[in-house]
Formats: sequence, structure tokens, C-alpha cells
Amino acid sequence: MIRIRPAVRAPLGLPVWIYLPAVIGGAFVIVPLLAMLQTVQWSQFWQLVTSESSVAALKLSLKTAAMSTMLCILFGVPMAVVLARSSFRGLSVLRSLILLPLVLPPVVGGIALLYTFGRKGLIGEQLEVLGIQIAFSTTAVVLAQTFVALPFLVVSLEGALRTAGTRYEAVASTLGARPTTVLRRVTLPLVLPGLVSGAVLAFARALGEFGATLTFAGSLQGVTRTLPLEIYLQRESDPDAAVALSLVLIVVAVVIVVAVRGRGSAGSL
Repeated sequence: MIRIRPAVRAPLGLPVWIYLPAVIGGAFVIVPLLAMLQTVQWSQFWQLVTSESSVAALKLSLKTAAMSTMLCILFGVPMAVVLARSSFRGLSVLRSLILLPLVLPPVVGGIALLYTFGRKGLIGEQLEVLGIQIAFSTTAVVLAQTFVALPFLVVSLEGALRTAGTRYEAVASTLGARPTTVLRRVTLPLVLPGLVSGAVLAFARALGEFGATLTFAGSLQGVTRTLPLEIYLQRESDPDAAVALSLVLIVVAVVIVVAVRGRGSAGSL
């Protein structure tokens, strides 16, 4: 029996000069993190990060970021599918508006949410009549995080959908599968790695959200004060605590990204 060995890709030849800006760019990201590690008061680290306000802020950040990520998946998946698979007049304008929070200052996003869901806002005024108040509540934190994180999932998933193409979906439709069945059994499994990556990006963005949260939700301990807000407040009164909490936020983000990517890689084997 003749065995056919898989083709081995030859290493890609890179120009020597490209390594210099690559190293400078890497140093630009890594050196500030090392500088922060140098300033951490390791002898007091545990005491600094386990204060009542710090623990409350971390728990609130994890809870609200998880909730906002679920909202991003709930709304972002249909949005990405429509952008990638539809063709109608004004699609490019719609895409630009959906992705606007990527370049919009978070404070501006917070003001927009305030004038939408605040007591005198477009929708908030009607909700106020029903006894529902969103601004300066935990719900406001989730909405602010979702507003800034949603485009990250949409961009990642739309790119995966365009890369995957429509060949398998067309075959399934030809065999008589309904559109919902095609979406559930073909499209989503095909772009699952892109969906996981988008969800991770959305969670990380929500976890680090600051400007929109402060503007729309305020900073109430245990209610709206997430870990980035706690770090900002501690920076003025206790810089050592701010550095320690910053390290915690970095570690949490790294652990989540590595764990999810590792699971995604294992599932693709």
C-alpha cells in the first residue's frame, strides 16, 4: 500500500528588517506590564486585593461581563449573519453604524445611553412611568458593557462567516434543509471558532469597560462600581492598591482567554 504523506509547508521567508518594528511593537506592549510588576508591593499584595471594596468590585465585574457577553451572543450572532449573508441597499451604512462603538469614545457612548435609558431619556422616560429605572443601576452596567463589546463579536463572527463562504449552506439548502436548520446545523458549527473568539473579545472588552459605565451607571459600591472604576478611585487614595488590582484584572483576562482558546483548539482536533 502506498502511503501519501501530507504536504509540509516550507517556512515563510521574511525580510530581516521586519523583525525590528515587530520587536519594538512587542516591547511597547510588554515593557509597561513589566514596569507595573516591578511596582507591586508583593508583601502586601493579598491584603490589597482582598479588601471589601476590591472583592465586591471584582465579583460585580465578572457577573456583569458574563451577562453582557450573553447579550452580545444573543444579538450579535443574528447581526453578523445578516451583515455577512444579506445584500440590500444601505447595508454598508448599517454596518458602519453597528461598528461605530469601536471608534466612539466610551464616554460619548455613556451619554448616548443616558439620553436613551435615563429618567428623561427617549425610552427611560416611558419606563419611569412603569416604575422601571435603569440608569445608575447594575442593569445600566450591563447595558454599557454590551454597547461597547457588541461590535467586537459582530466583527469577529462576520469575518469568520465571509471566510467560510456559502458552499456548504447551498448544498444543505439543495438537499431540502430549511433556513433555520441550515443556520443551526451548518452555519453556526462551521464558524464556531470565530464565535468563541468573538465572545472572548466581547467578555474582555466588557471586563475592562470604564467610560460608558461611569457616565451611565455611576460608581456605587456593590451596585455599579466595577473593577476598573475601583482601580481609578484607588489610584487617587492608594496607588499600591490600584497597581495590585490592575494586576488582578490582567491575570483574570489572560486566564479566560487562554482557557477558552485552549478549549477551542482541543475541540478542533
